[in-house]
Amino acid sequence: MFISNAWAEEQSGAHSSTDGATHTETGAVHDAGHGGVFPPFDPASFASQLLWLAITFGVFYLLMARIAIPRISSILEVRRDRISQDLDEANRMREEADAAHAAYEHELAEARKNATAIAQKANDEAKAAAEAERQKTEAGLAEKLAEAEARIAGIRAKALGDVDEIAAGTAETIVKELLGGTVTKADLAKAVSEAAKQGA
Repeated sequence: MFISNAWAEEQSGAHSSTDGATHTETGAVHDAGHGGVFPPFDPASFASQLLWLAITFGVFYLLMARIAIPRISSILEVRRDRISQDLDEANRMREEADAAHAAYEHELAEARKNATAIAQKANDEAKAAAEAERQKTEAGLAEKLAEAEARIAGIRAKALGDVDEIAAGTAETIVKELLGGTVTKADLAKAVSEAAKQGA
């Protein structure tokens, strides 16, 4: 609106003294009563404007239909294919990850089972070794105890034999001193053994 008013004022000022002169752009003759309308808003040029609008729209439509849209479609198709490939690759990698995780869980369970079996085996072997060592120690102790008992029995028998000899000698001496007679060793041994039996 401001452009048309300014242009109209400029044209009315420039051509006020030159009525009837030829217009430089359109080649139309100015008359004194022309209002100076902005050409795009001039109803006389609507037909040509519509024609050029249709031609321009047709050219742009052809450019879009023949060049721009196919390129955009190919770009979209490439991107769609790339996205599809990426999704397939992601699904494949996820399946591989799931399989690897399942294999890891299986191996971990097997390792735990093997560790439990090894620990149980080691425990059983330790118990068996301890039992064998205990039996060996008990056998050694029993053998040493038997040897000690045999040694003690020998010492005791020897001591008892010495006691019998001492008792027989003492009895012989007492008989000699008190009775003034002699007694045979067989009689003394018999008497000592009877006395020992009675004392027991």
